[in-house]
Amino acid sequence: MGNLIWKELINEWRSREIVTSMFIFGLTITLIFALAFNVSPIMFRQFAPGLLWVVILFTSVLGLNRLFSYERDMDAHWSWISAPIDRGYVFISKVLVGFIFLSIAELLFIFPFFLFLNIDLSFSFPLLFVTLGLGNGAILSIGCLISGLALRADLREVLIPVLLFPIASPVIIAATKSTVFIFQDKPFGEWRIWILILLTFLLIFVLLGYLLYDQIVED
Repeated sequence: MGNLIWKELINEWRSREIVTSMFIFGLTITLIFALAFNVSPIMFRQFAPGLLWVVILFTSVLGLNRLFSYERDMDAHWSWISAPIDRGYVFISKVLVGFIFLSIAELLFIFPFFLFLNIDLSFSFPLLFVTLGLGNGAILSIGCLISGLALRADLREVLIPVLLFPIASPVIIAATKSTVFIFQDKPFGEWRIWILILLTFLLIFVLLGYLLYDQIVED
C-alpha cells in the first residue's frame, strides 16, 4: 500500500494537475460566492459553513475524476487484477491519496475563503481542522467507492456526481452543522453528535470499500 501511495504522490508531483486544478476550482467558486452575495457580515457568518462545504464537495468531485484517470486512460486497472495483492489496499491507498490532495487544496483556498467572505476568525481552528478531516475522509471514501464502480463506464464523469451528491448529503449536513457550531464558538458537548455522525460514515464506507473492492475490480 505504501508503494501505491508513493506512486500516486510521485505522479502528482511530476504533473501537478490534481491539486492545482482543485485549488483553482475552489478559489473560483469562492470568488463567485464573494461577488454574488452582498449581505451583512452577520448573515455571511450564518450561511458561510454551507458555502464552504459546497465548495469542498464540488472540489472533491474534480479530484475524484482525476484520481482514477491514469488507470482508466492507460487500462492500468488490469494490473490490480493480475497483481497478488489485496485489492482493498488499492481502495485505502486511493482514499488516503485523495485525502492528501483535497487537504492541500483546502489549505490553499480556505483562508482566501475567510478573507473574501469577511468571516470573523474568532473560533477554534483545531476543531475546524478535525471537522474538515472527518468530512474529507467521509466524502472521499464514498467517492472512491463510486469511482471504482464507474471506472469503466462511458459516462463516468456524469455518474460520479450524480451518485455522490445524494449519498454524501448526510455527511455534508453533519459537517455543515458542526462548522456552524464551531463558527459560533459553542461548547463541543452541544454538537458532538454531528462529529460522531461524520466518524460513523467514515468508518462504514472505508470498511465497506475495503471489503467490496475486490469484487468491484474483478467485475
